[in-house]
Amino acid sequence: MIFDSSTIMKKAIHIPSFLTDYNSLWNPMLASLEGKVTHPNDTRHKGSFKVEVGLGFQNNVTMIDLLILKKYGAKEIQLKKDDVLFREDEEALNYFQIAKGSIKMITNSPDGKEFIQGVFKVNDSFGEPPLFCNFPYPSTASAIEPSTVIKLNKESFFRLLHENFDIHVKLDQVLCQRLRYKSMILSEISSYDPEHRIMSLLNYFKADAIALAKKENRKIGNEYTVPFTRQQIADMSGLRVETVIRAVKKMETEGKIKIVGRKILF
Repeated sequence: MIFDSSTIMKKAIHIPSFLTDYNSLWNPMLASLEGKVTHPNDTRHKGSFKVEVGLGFQNNVTMIDLLILKKYGAKEIQLKKDDVLFREDEEALNYFQIAKGSIKMITNSPDGKEFIQGVFKVNDSFGEPPLFCNFPYPSTASAIEPSTVIKLNKESFFRLLHENFDIHVKLDQVLCQRLRYKSMILSEISSYDPEHRIMSLLNYFKADAIALAKKENRKIGNEYTVPFTRQQIADMSGLRVETVIRAVKKMETEGKIKIVGRKILF
C-alpha cells in the first residue's frame, strides 16, 4: 500500500486533516500563528514566525480584479446558505473568487466528523491546486451565508494568466506562501494543547474583525463576540466538540474570556 507524505504524517502524530490539505488558501490556525496573535496571557508557547512572510498581508486584497475576470468571460453565481459549489472528488473545471459572502471548504473523516479546511471571504480565491494539477477536488465547498461567487472556466483562466504575467506571479506567491507556512508550523501545531489552539483562533478572529472594521471606518467595542459555535471551533481546530467545551469553560475560569449566554466574549 502506498501513502502520500501528508497521510503518513497525520497517522504518525495525529495532525488534523486541515493542516495537511493543500487546497486552502486561508487557514485560521496558520493565520493566527503567523500573525502573532497568540493571547498575551499564554506564556507557555513561543513562536518565531515573521509577520512579513506570512499570509496575513493578503487580508482584504483582491486576488484578481473583477473587471479583468469579466473581460475574460467570468459569470456570477448566487448561492444560498449551505448551497454546495462543488463536491469532493469532482473534476476541477473553473476558477472561483468570492465577490460577496463567505465559503468554507470541508472534508469528512470516516466516522463522519467534519473538518473545516479553510474559510474564504470577499476577494479570496479558492480551489486552484486541482485546477492546475488535474486532480479531483479533495474537499467540498459550500456557502456559509448567502454569497456571490465569480466563476471563470479553466480554459479562459489559463488564457488570463498567460496574458497577464503579473497576476500569474501574484497567484504563485500566494500559493507558495501557503505551502511554506504549512510546512513551517506543522510540527509546532501538532504539539499544542487544546486551550492554545482555541485561543489562537479566537485572537485571529478578533484581529480580522478589527482590520475589517478599520477598512470600513467602523468602530468595534473592546469586547469581541466570537461569531462561531463550539462545534465550528472544533471543526476548525481539529478538536472534539466536548474538548472545546471543556477548554472554553477552563479559559473562562482563568479570566481569559467571558461567556454570556452561549456567546464567547473577550
